Amino acid sequence: MTEIKKTDEQWRRELTGEQFEVCRRGGTERPFSGEYYDCKEPGVYHCACCDAPLFDATNKYDSGTGWPSFTRALEKAVSSRRDLSAGMDRVEVLCARCDAHLGHVFPDGPAPEGARYCINSVALRRREA
Repeated sequence: MTEIKKTDEQWRRELTGEQFEVCRRGGTERPFSGEYYDCKEPGVYHCACCDAPLFDATNKYDSGTGWPSFTRALEKAVSSRRDLSAGMDRVEVLCARCDAHLGHVFPDGPAPEGARYCINSVALRRREA
């Protein structure tokens, strides 16, 4: 997958204010406010910035946190890095194609993977399967 690099000004022109804050500035939407936190429709979730496929709805579950949660990402779709912001030690999840901040991954998900990808709705676009 070809990497996408753009300036902040280019991203500002293409994204809503909330998408820019979350995806390009590492923000977080309020829990239970996003379009997809309670969505049970089939499909594939794509990056809101570059449209890269990221998560399959078959791996989505209700974690009770108020954000869309997935047990795993599509192969090579996301990257991660340590995030020490907000006084916490977490693992940030980013789009592997455009480096958009998507959310975080935690080790408290269901078996067998044990991962909970906690992702901001505003960072996603669901496409029909």
